[in-house]
Amino acid sequence: MITLRNITLRRGTKVVLDDASVVLQPGEKVGLVGRNGAGKSSLFALLTDRLQSDKGEVDIPRQWAVGEVAQNMPETDMPATEFVLEGDVRLMAARQALADAEAAEDGHAMADAHALLMDAGAFDAKPRAQALLMGLGFKGEQVDAPVNSFSGGWRMRLQLARALMCPAELMLLDEPTNHLDLDALVWLEAWLQRYDGTLIVISHDREFLDAITKVTLHLDEAKLHRYGGNYTAFEAMRAERMEQQQAAFGKQQERIAHLQKFIDRFKAKASKAKQAQSRVKALERMEKLAPVLASADFNFEFREPVSLPNPMLMFDDVACGYEVDGVENIIVRGIDRSVLAGQRIGILGANGQGKSTVVKTVARMQRAMGGKITEGKGLTIGYFAQQEMDVLRPEEGPLSHMVRLAKEVSPQAREQELRDFLGQFRFVGDMVNQQVGSLSGGEKARLVLAMLVWQRPNLLLMDEPTNHLDLNTREALSIALNEFEGTVMLVSHDRALLREVCDEFWLVSKGVVSPFDGDLDDYQRWLLDQSKEAAKAAKDAAKALAKAGKSGSTVAAATPAPVAAAAPAPTPAPAAREDRKLSGQARQKLADQTRPLRKEMDAIDAKLNKLADERTALEAQLAEGKATPAQIVEAGKRLKAIHDELESAELRWLELSAEVDAIHAAA
Repeated sequence: MITLRNITLRRGTKVVLDDASVVLQPGEKVGLVGRNGAGKSSLFALLTDRLQSDKGEVDIPRQWAVGEVAQNMPETDMPATEFVLEGDVRLMAARQALADAEAAEDGHAMADAHALLMDAGAFDAKPRAQALLMGLGFKGEQVDAPVNSFSGGWRMRLQLARALMCPAELMLLDEPTNHLDLDALVWLEAWLQRYDGTLIVISHDREFLDAITKVTLHLDEAKLHRYGGNYTAFEAMRAERMEQQQAAFGKQQERIAHLQKFIDRFKAKASKAKQAQSRVKALERMEKLAPVLASADFNFEFREPVSLPNPMLMFDDVACGYEVDGVENIIVRGIDRSVLAGQRIGILGANGQGKSTVVKTVARMQRAMGGKITEGKGLTIGYFAQQEMDVLRPEEGPLSHMVRLAKEVSPQAREQELRDFLGQFRFVGDMVNQQVGSLSGGEKARLVLAMLVWQRPNLLLMDEPTNHLDLNTREALSIALNEFEGTVMLVSHDRALLREVCDEFWLVSKGVVSPFDGDLDDYQRWLLDQSKEAAKAAKDAAKALAKAGKSGSTVAAATPAPVAAAAPAPTPAPAAREDRKLSGQARQKLADQTRPLRKEMDAIDAKLNKLADERTALEAQLAEGKATPAQIVEAGKRLKAIHDELESAELRWLELSAEVDAIHAAA
């Protein structure tokens, strides 16, 4: 179990924990909540020995491995799969042991290293890593792309996959959903529900916490309070506790006032002096209760739009995409829809399907690749970008942003008026001149919200607005959007926000935008059905390959496609009539061309099976523990040789398979 006893922790002059204690049992899934800046990440640093407490004890079982998402952006050209594999510390240790043994030509150590590799699951580690990547939204062709070819958000997904790859008894996840879309979030939710270790997760996603956690740890006023239940249960219990605490404080204040009144009245009267003195002592001995001081709520509202054109937007056969080196890449095409005044539209779809591309096109951040978008007269767009820095300047402060915006929207605005306005969004004092690049993610998000409110838009385009917002600010955003009189188009992985704000959904999938007839629960069921269909298609494709003699059992085991994210095999286009007349001759010609290649592939299959059988026999021999030292040395050397032969044979099989595919494609 994890035990914190009377912990005091300071960060600079700030007391993060003050005589805090808590006990967490093995296997518990814990949600760590508290306002931004309360010290949740500092508590994680304490649990991982990056910080030392000023007082008290932290007790975590020494043998426990700890998995944690690194917050740095990796800069390496290592393939994504290999980067994720490095998260498995047991596997890496076994690999290093084998490398050291081979360098020392120590057969006994080689045999021990191979046993460690078996224990670490080395032979299915790669497909496990790729399944994690595919579940988090990576495409099949991306799983071996260099890490530094991905953007920042995708690199954080790589760090998350790397943490999940670790065989950890304790998993610490700090805002794991920030860079995920709804599809990947649902997958992660299911993965964490199956995780059997101890989990502590920091998140501002209410539904995610409710689905995963059974215990809530509240960090408030430098104290830790444990609640048995998920986040919704915690809110109810905390409200009851605060009500009881406030009632107790009120009663005590009445008692204190009564005692003080008696003391003030009779302290100078000789006959009552003794009673008055006893009440003074009672007052001194009384343990004073503190009043309930709840954190100040954050509230804001969008200003009433100047006008509400209807329709606001009309799409006529619109194509959306982006341009690279003069070449157009169309992601979504054929959009024929209207956006009306007052609509609340949630935009759903898997990562990479084009949700943000559609929103950016509407926001005039990039041009439409085809068709026509007709804007209503007086349309004013407010755009919240997924990456806040797309609309912010890192070297300028919040006040400079507002001054520049005011010149465009309301030139008569005075600086003091702008300062007062920023104060409503918690930018006070010198913060108004602090460089945006040094602000936290939540502060940047609040600045973007402030700029949106000042613009008085009638169409709000919100692309993942909650990524860096705490629960209080998310609640304030939900209320503000519901009270907004204009139109909202929302892309978000926050299901609570989607449920509270949107009354209809668009689905971006397979290159088109279509209405989704259902709610978020229906969408999650649809995602599950899609996953099942993909898995079935992958299984059918594997059976077809095996039937055609194109894959041996060992190769299939070495490089299976991750079922969780497999895509259906493409269906060949029907041949033209004149081609069908010659199909028999064409097939014979192809068979003649590929026969030598397929013959060599069959020979490699047989060799792979033979090597696999030999490896299994050697491993069984070593596992019995009856081998002599000389036999262990020889077995270790032979296992190394088998490993090298398998890699070489599998590589050759893949090369031959690619040649066969190329011949078929050219035919």
